[in-house]
Amino acid sequence: MELSILLAEQIAALFLMGLVGYLSVKSGKFREYESRIISNLVVYICSPCVIIDAFQIDFTADKVKGLLLAGGASVLVHIILIGGGKLLSKPFHLNGIEKASVEYSNSGNLIVPLVGAVLGAEWVFYTTAFMIVQTILIWTHGQSVICQGLEMNYRKILLNPNIIAIITGLFLFLTKIRLPVIVNECISGFGDMIGPASMMVVGMIIGNVDLKWVFCQKRPYFICFLRLIFFPMIIILIFACSGIRNLHPDAEYILMIVILAASAPAAVMVTQLAQIHDRDAIYASVINVMSVIFCIVTMPLMLLFYEELI
Repeated sequence: MELSILLAEQIAALFLMGLVGYLSVKSGKFREYESRIISNLVVYICSPCVIIDAFQIDFTADKVKGLLLAGGASVLVHIILIGGGKLLSKPFHLNGIEKASVEYSNSGNLIVPLVGAVLGAEWVFYTTAFMIVQTILIWTHGQSVICQGLEMNYRKILLNPNIIAIITGLFLFLTKIRLPVIVNECISGFGDMIGPASMMVVGMIIGNVDLKWVFCQKRPYFICFLRLIFFPMIIILIFACSGIRNLHPDAEYILMIVILAASAPAAVMVTQLAQIHDRDAIYASVINVMSVIFCIVTMPLMLLFYEELI
């Protein structure tokens, strides 16, 4: 119960960061279109820095095994989410923004600060497994889903700073190379910005949107139900019924991190990619904002459900 309460408090803090972005536009201090600059900062600078910084820890066999467990569980989660999204796409007429919002969660911007606050900084390392899997998928499969038929430049995707950061981070971890203190401070500083900056983008994008209209939309409620409750419960049941929790001494907490990532709100990256590719960024933001608000309740409940079964 204590973990669930702490989790709710951290989520509420991130929601307030989004509110700052919303009020900054409402008050006329910023314009909605200026959020694109912050989007690019988050996508191309802050996110890669988070990935590299997370790998700057001591190399041990136990950590490698734990990372592999987290990676395998993360792959399984994405198979369930993407497969489920594909199955539900036709009967429920999901568009690209809706599918991507169901399939991809705010695993970096939200989970990194949450895990650090709830479990401790030493556990943030395991969040990188989910981030690696999702980063690769969202810049390939996810981007094609959002763009709906737009031809992708896969060379450009593979040269994306986030993909390069994954390769660099893994290389530094496996070779036990530690970055100089000054360089590491720079990377950590940009990485620490990811939560506030990402939530500000979401708030700024809906700054010119009538919130009463937002909550009158029926469709996003269904998308939030799939993202925050339906699929996370399926994933928790699969983890509980399988023997995966016996594969590592810390499996309970490693899998908890994966569950937190899987039950997080819709990925801010969906909004940012929709904005970059001139898709419906406002609708993506509506889903994101609603899922952030609802997750204050749903994520602690999913955590309680997981603790009861495991």
